[in-house]
Amino acid sequence: MQISDVEVFAAIASGRSLSDAARRLGLSPMAVSRRLAALENDLGVRLVHRTTRSVSLTPEGEVFLPHAKTMLDANETARATLKADAGTASGILRVTAPSVFGQTVIMPMLPALMLENPALSIDLTLSDSIVDIAGQGIDVAIRIATIRDSALVARSLAPNPRVVCASPDYLVRRGMPLVLDELRHHQCIALQAMPFWSFTRHGEPVTVRALGSFSANSVEAVRTACRQGMGLAMLTYWDVQQEINEGSLRRVDLEDVIPEQLSVTAVLPTRQRVPHRVRLFIDRLEAELKKSAV
Repeated sequence: MQISDVEVFAAIASGRSLSDAARRLGLSPMAVSRRLAALENDLGVRLVHRTTRSVSLTPEGEVFLPHAKTMLDANETARATLKADAGTASGILRVTAPSVFGQTVIMPMLPALMLENPALSIDLTLSDSIVDIAGQGIDVAIRIATIRDSALVARSLAPNPRVVCASPDYLVRRGMPLVLDELRHHQCIALQAMPFWSFTRHGEPVTVRALGSFSANSVEAVRTACRQGMGLAMLTYWDVQQEINEGSLRRVDLEDVIPEQLSVTAVLPTRQRVPHRVRLFIDRLEAELKKSAV
């Protein structure tokens, strides 16, 4: 059994497409088909159902997939250990992160990371929804919300408190709220998945519903609306750090409550056999966050 054949199978399983696997591995579709056939011959079973329109795993393919991933991870670890430069990484790194955080924090650090590690490929999925990292084959998820799945491995990277903010022109028109109760006199821009804003008062949790004329289903839309003077928004520090530093948004620090304190967290599906490329990415992100810590 050739490890290159196993890599082809894993790529097909990830994208459910021979042509997609060929493109990601830099091979021709014919070469991918031949390597898959060679692996199936070695194992004596059919791993993939192939039609003109779709590709799906057979029951035997579903059983073999986790073993294939283990083999590839072990191969990657062995290669990383034997390299003269132990700091390089290779293979495909699959990352998911919230949209704004990914665009403003992760994207700027990727060119240097990939230049230093030319054998590294990165698949980045930006979404404001919680992604099933185990089910979708994600190596690491960057999250800024409370981690509710105890089966996942979480590593805190940096503090990420929520911030109430508004544009300067909105505050000129409507005034600066000083205490929590005054929010009911303001336009509050709600993220549809989080209609309640969370605070603490004397150590006790307090929540209020964000009431206003505009809501959106994405953090980017909420941030844009806030910049355009449509109301107050509660976003996380890393979502609005640049705007606050530039002056296009101002913090609204209420006197009687403190916004919910979160952290930027790296979430892994397992702590077993974490590939070098994953550890390198997490360490680099943590270092970048420390440069601009709260």
